[in-house]
Amino acid sequence: MKLVGMAQDLSLHGIHVPLVTPFTRAGDVAADALETLAHAVLDEGATGIVALGTTGEPAALDEAERDLVTDVCARVCRERGAMLTVGAGANGTRAAEAALGRLARWPEVRAALVTVPSFVRPAAAGVLAHFARLAEVSPVPLVVYHIPYRTGQPLDAVALRALGELPGVAGMKYAGGGIGEDAVVLLGGLPDGFAVLAGDDVYLSPLLALGATGGILASAHLATARYAELMAAWQAGDVPRARALGHGLARLSAALFAEPNPAVVKAVLHARGRIPTPDVRLPLLPAGEEAVSAALARLAELAEL
Repeated sequence: MKLVGMAQDLSLHGIHVPLVTPFTRAGDVAADALETLAHAVLDEGATGIVALGTTGEPAALDEAERDLVTDVCARVCRERGAMLTVGAGANGTRAAEAALGRLARWPEVRAALVTVPSFVRPAAAGVLAHFARLAEVSPVPLVVYHIPYRTGQPLDAVALRALGELPGVAGMKYAGGGIGEDAVVLLGGLPDGFAVLAGDDVYLSPLLALGATGGILASAHLATARYAELMAAWQAGDVPRARALGHGLARLSAALFAEPNPAVVKAVLHARGRIPTPDVRLPLLPAGEEAVSAALARLAELAEL
């Protein structure tokens, strides 16, 4: 399948929220709450939503639950004309092909977020061959998810740029664990038609300053409008406003990631009455009261900016 034109036509920009999967008190997927949450972040300025990202706990969902989440998100994006990205892929190339193939069931899906293979740790050439094969067979363009502190697979700027040059690869969620030389070099010379979205919430503002076109941010469940405002400030060249917002949002993000994601995000959403429970599934544990209180305090501080 040739996706060259599709990838070039896919404009990756703005704030995309990788939605949590809310649970009922009985432990089932709270589909109504998920739908309401999806509409809410779009109302507040998000460009799109991501279903079954890491924040959505896809590894803890069975296939029927993952399909339900995708159904809900597809319906919302169809109604709103918003961009839908779905997490797919696997550590093995054949399994990743199968996961991507299932996305053809939802015509609303615009892109697939695919993590660099974890644990296996192929060489950079193997990662490139993996994505080249997936891009050939995927029904939608790919967004490479580069997160070496989870995958155990560091890639330098040369390898990242080579991924960006693959036909059918539209962009990258960059979560390098900081901003080092590779990020600077990559953003200083992106391949044509290839976009970088910030994936480490704390570093959104400096990555936007370097040339990222948006972000896929769990923190944007909260203060979504402020994240959209930060994007607009950088685009308008309003550096003082962008700096102030960037620092405030970074403090919020740090608080929301004080415990393994999405425990604190879910707890804050629950505390604000937006999802029915703060529950996460094992092996994750619920957020502690101290972490939740700190996140709520950072959220309140944003109102004063």
